[in-house]
Amino acid sequence: MKANIGSTDKLVRLGLAIVLIVLFYKEVITGTLGIIGLVVALLLTVTSLISFCPLYPLFKINTAKKKEKK
Repeated sequence: MKANIGSTDKLVRLGLAIVLIVLFYKEVITGTLGIIGLVVALLLTVTSLISFCPLYPLFKINTAKKKEKK
């Protein structure tokens, strides 16, 4: 797996995951929607930590910085 998530993308994903977790904890989102929110938060966290999103290659997206060759 080649990294396709950049540092800004990682921060946004982790921030959104934290928001979803806090909303669930504060019982703003509950029930089925809350469980879906936690699953999405888990997926965002995992993809951020491994720097790879399996959907990005399907849409030819890459937010990782390219290394310059000299």
